[in-house]
Amino acid sequence: MSVAFRRESDEEHLEPKFELPIPAGPNLVTARGLALIGERIAELEAQVESSDDAEAIKKLQRDLRYWQTRQVTAEAPPPPLGDKVEFGTEVKILLNGKAKTFRIVGDDEADPAAGLLSFNAPLSRAMLGAEEGETLPFGNASDAIEIVEINAIQD
Repeated sequence: MSVAFRRESDEEHLEPKFELPIPAGPNLVTARGLALIGERIAELEAQVESSDDAEAIKKLQRDLRYWQTRQVTAEAPPPPLGDKVEFGTEVKILLNGKAKTFRIVGDDEADPAAGLLSFNAPLSRAMLGAEEGETLPFGNASDAIEIVEINAIQD
């Protein structure tokens, strides 16, 4: 019989299930970020315990592995002094003339709409190491970012 006509099982035709990708580089976290990871793990563990759906449990366990890995690899850098833009600072800037405030946080804590920027985000990388009063290039403009104020985040 030709190989084209045999069918081993339905399993071989299903889409493969992949683990959630872990961002490259260090897993820097704020105290708030580490607490959020712990809350997410507890939430997922409770959902696994209460679920009867085998497929849902597989997905929950995959998510749980991701968050447990993030918890184990979490690194809390030393607290910032607030004299320059670095991880754990709140930065008030003028971005193309518009006032914005951002906190530089870890990848898993980031929520740009809420003003929480990952330290890996392009805007964060453009500002890291800058001091108050500096004007920085971003995008196509040589003076797109003006650092107005820098404060250390008090968690």
